Amino acid sequence: MDIYDGAKIIVNDWLQSKRDEVLHFITDENHLKEADAFEKATLAAGAVPKITVLPSGEIQSGDVFDELQATMPYANAIIGATHFSFITVSAVDYSLKKGSRFLSLPLHTNDGSSIFENDFITMNPHVAQKKAKPIIKHLKKASKITVKTNRGTDVTFTKEKRIVGLFSGECSKKKTIASSSFEIYIPIEETTTNGTIVVDGSLGYLGVVEKPLTLHFKNGYLTEIEDTADGKKLKEYLNSFHDKEMLCAAEFGIGLNEKARCRGVSYIEDESAFKTFHVGFGRNIALGGNHDAAGHFDIVTKNPDIWAGDIKIMENGNLCF
Repeated sequence: MDIYDGAKIIVNDWLQSKRDEVLHFITDENHLKEADAFEKATLAAGAVPKITVLPSGEIQSGDVFDELQATMPYANAIIGATHFSFITVSAVDYSLKKGSRFLSLPLHTNDGSSIFENDFITMNPHVAQKKAKPIIKHLKKASKITVKTNRGTDVTFTKEKRIVGLFSGECSKKKTIASSSFEIYIPIEETTTNGTIVVDGSLGYLGVVEKPLTLHFKNGYLTEIEDTADGKKLKEYLNSFHDKEMLCAAEFGIGLNEKARCRGVSYIEDESAFKTFHVGFGRNIALGGNHDAAGHFDIVTKNPDIWAGDIKIMENGNLCF
């Protein structure tokens, strides 16, 4: 798929842009070709593009967005299209409260390809929404979530008084937060995750695991990482934030995109992939939680059995409804 065709999907199908709307595309110097394509697609739709290019090295900390917070809400829609996701920074939460809508569109890939060229963005948002509806109904009623896999995952999360949200690309209404990751998401309680996850998918920005990696959790925090090559890589990455709150399990998600594959090329595609679940570490403020940290990072695991309370909603990666 051509980059411009991908940009048109974002502008016309996901944002459903209207004439004279201001679309603020925030990116970094690594993604100027996507910025150019987005600008052309926005103008073709009769909307007004605003392009901001940031230094890529400052994105993950989130500090750079403090300076943008006052001006971001002047746009009808804000598109977070930097190398790393900044969906969880406080400036996004502020903009939503002021009436803007926000689409998280992190453009990081491990092979240098463009997200705008990737077929997974052609997934129909309405199909994902229909697939998610019965699952969300059961998750809303439950206070506890249990996940098991044949490889040894056995972990529990709780979500008392936390929202159950849906990302499906669509970002057409005021005060809406959306993501290019097609998923059911929950900003889980930050001190109640307990058990073991055997990761056989990917480690977010770090790519796919060479072999299954065992992680242990106690009272919400990652307490032990298996001593393997992938484990050492994960430890080094998490330590680079110099923030112990990055060890907090703060988000639970279920992938819904049938056109996505957990290939380790794009973490957004990985966590979107149908028949997977993921856990997000660190910040979850803009998702509806209250945990702050120096960043946000996801791990992806395949073919789970998932229970919402006592109701089984997924078996070996397939939805039960």
